[in-house]
Order: sequence, then C-alpha cells, then structure tokens
Amino acid sequence: MSLLAGAQWAEFSWVKESAGLSPSALSKQISTLESHGYVEVRKGYVGKRPRTWVNLSDGGRTALEAHAAALQRVVEESRRTASGDGDQGVAP
Repeated sequence: MSLLAGAQWAEFSWVKESAGLSPSALSKQISTLESHGYVEVRKGYVGKRPRTWVNLSDGGRTALEAHAAALQRVVEESRRTASGDGDQGVAP
C-alpha cells in the first residue's frame, strides 16, 4: 500500500513494476485490499487497450499511517533497549 501513498489512481502496470510482482500476484493482493476497503479500483480503456487503476482509499491511508506509526514505535523501543535506556534490571 505504501506505493500508493503518494499517488492517486496509479496504473496497474506501474504498481506491478514498482512492487516487483507478477500480474497475478498483484491482482490477488489488490483484490484482498479492495475487499477490506483499503484500495479502490477503476477499470477502463486507453484507446482500445483495457487498463486498471488503483487508489489508496481514506480507510487504507488511515490504516497505513497507523501501521507506520506502530513500526516507528517498535524501532524507537528497540533503540532505547539497545542503548540501555529500556533496561528493567533483567539479566542478559
């Protein structure tokens, strides 16, 4: 989802290349994310060629921000523990 954080309506092929996924793997991931309300999908044509676009929904953006914040807390706690600030008197 983080690939979509800075984009609106990213084309499927761009997401596929950026994520390094096969079309079938990305399609499955997008379907799962869409079923949970994290992304929106539009299908259409450019000329006669079918295209699919994906957009991070408001709920998806909120979930991504919460996930990133949780990861940041893990990193900060790890740094405190490594520097000894988080030592609770537990023997190694």
